[in-house]
Amino acid sequence: MSILEERSAVLRRALDDMDALDAPLRDAALAIARCFQAGGKLLAAGNGGSAAEAQHLTGELVGRLRPGRERAALPAIALHTDTSALTAVANDDGYERVFARQVEAIARAGDVLVVLSTSGASPNLVAAVDRAAAAGVVTVGLLGRSSRALHERCTHVLAAPTEDVQAIQECHLLLVHALVEQVEELLADTRSWSPDV
Repeated sequence: MSILEERSAVLRRALDDMDALDAPLRDAALAIARCFQAGGKLLAAGNGGSAAEAQHLTGELVGRLRPGRERAALPAIALHTDTSALTAVANDDGYERVFARQVEAIARAGDVLVVLSTSGASPNLVAAVDRAAAAGVVTVGLLGRSSRALHERCTHVLAAPTEDVQAIQECHLLLVHALVEQVEELLADTRSWSPDV
């Protein structure tokens, strides 16, 4: 079996079980849509490949997912993209505080923090979720199957149904697209919605 065949087989097994996430996906999308309707914003964070996925999420929200669906830009920020803030906090307070400090500075009650983690236990994401919870921020975790600290702390959990790290990240990309599409549909259903309300 080739590497491509092996990787495809692992991913296919995970994808076959993704329908179990329909209800949690809907709940998370509804929380995000309500945040935007109330004039709030979405923050996202991850490490490594999960940082790239977090940035993909915010890019789709600021831009749009479907070319044919015009809508207002949605306020979304990937916390790892501000390298000056990231390195200042890491230098002064340690890497475990790089996201929590930004949540403290930027997030307000009613906002949403989305964290992406294959392990479900990244200390800097755990600290960010704890800080968000203290501030009244809704948290959404795109995680792996094994229950860890973030599974217990996040308001909404979308756990990829696999232990394979690569497949978890690949499932997260699917979840990012599905989440944005669901949010867009919910906002489109609210005819009176405006980002200025």
